[in-house]
Amino acid sequence: MKQRHLLDIRHFTLMRNPMVWMLLACLTVCGSVSAQECAEVLMETSEGNIRIRLYNETPLHRANFLKLVKAHYYDSLAFHRVIKNFMVQGGNRNSRLSATVSPDVAALGALDYTIEPEFRLPQLFHKRGTVAAAREGDDVNPEKRSSATQFYFVWGRKFSERAMEFTESRLSHELTPEQREAYMTVGGTPHLDGSYTVFGEITEGLDVVERMQNVETDTTDKPLQPILIVRATVIKE
Repeated sequence: MKQRHLLDIRHFTLMRNPMVWMLLACLTVCGSVSAQECAEVLMETSEGNIRIRLYNETPLHRANFLKLVKAHYYDSLAFHRVIKNFMVQGGNRNSRLSATVSPDVAALGALDYTIEPEFRLPQLFHKRGTVAAAREGDDVNPEKRSSATQFYFVWGRKFSERAMEFTESRLSHELTPEQREAYMTVGGTPHLDGSYTVFGEITEGLDVVERMQNVETDTTDKPLQPILIVRATVIKE
């Protein structure tokens, strides 16, 4: 899906409103009403509901995530890794709190495959509220292939202009003006761009993720009190 450029909003003071930026970013990715609509998933958690829009630009990850949701794979899993001001990670089958596994989940098999990366810079990047695929490190995964099941919600931090300049000087790629503006007004984790596939974003429930990333954790970043995915369902395909 070809990127649609709405307008140069860098010169508008409206751009300083994070919610406006996130709305315009969604429109840029998913296109106009007449264009192909994006699939959406509702994730009901013990902390509240999160609505996720899946990007058409990452079809392999979109199809895989929809397959797992339809099979109820994520139901009863816990978010097993939480790092304040960074991210909230889930999808590890070993975090399942229920002792029973549904036939649909069992039919998925080992789920030990990986997914080809779908980096779509500069259009899709790690701004706060995006959803990205976790993966094993470069030492054992130089192709940066994504985990079949594990994902994370991006939180990160908001950058001052000076901090943004310093961060960009350490990146292997140059940020666009739109990316810089998003990282300074919305927040995110720019150092992950081009290394992990961003395949969706949260359209409702960012306050839920904020609560999640603030919970107390142990030395392995596991929440002391489990944060549960009650169920995940496809609400638009």
